[in-house]
Amino acid sequence: MENDQRKQIIENAKMFFRTEIVQSHIDGACDRASRLSEYNVNPFLFKYLANFLTGNDSPESIARALVLPRILGSSITTSFGMKIQSLISSLFQGLGSTTHGIDIEFIDEVDGRKKYCQLKAGPNTINHDDVTTIVNHFQGVINLARTNNLNVGINDLIVGVVYGEESELSSHYCRIGNNFPVYIGEDFWYRLTGKKDFYFELIDAIGEVALEVDASSVVEKTIAVLAEKIKIKYY
Repeated sequence: MENDQRKQIIENAKMFFRTEIVQSHIDGACDRASRLSEYNVNPFLFKYLANFLTGNDSPESIARALVLPRILGSSITTSFGMKIQSLISSLFQGLGSTTHGIDIEFIDEVDGRKKYCQLKAGPNTINHDDVTTIVNHFQGVINLARTNNLNVGINDLIVGVVYGEESELSSHYCRIGNNFPVYIGEDFWYRLTGKKDFYFELIDAIGEVALEVDASSVVEKTIAVLAEKIKIKYY
């Protein structure tokens, strides 16, 4: 892969994180977190959690105990998961495949072979039915290659997992790996770009975007709005 293509992937990742993740987190997640109806409040625990966190059970403390796990945990994880396809489309602009069932095609920088790659997000992002679908797509490519006398081997049909480590791969990926290679995280990005540390460059690039963000005032406003609603209902 050319250096300008690698740079473009980095820029695509940064732009995606700014526009799709950060903005959605600020505008969407924080707004939802300010609504009392968004929470299944356990009346036996909410004062305890507030005291545990802040040392008192004021409405503001209760709101803080509710809001922080929501906006720093479940909401951002869910948002990222829902936008995975957008992430993949953003990262791999210009590398798309015209082969049915294949996301991208590239020359493997390790073995020099052309790879037909299905892209997946993380080590736990496929289910039982996905295994059959992926294997069927790969078998279709093999059949087409035979018909057209193309030199495509089993090891040229791969699943590329954008992030994670091999030890984290779910049993579904392991089933695919019995027949076709599954490359994840550092290994996948090395094969795609030819840079051993590209995976970590990508992580650092998104980290740079994170340094641009200070939403502390939005968080405090969210807590204040929710605290007022808690005060009206419970005090």
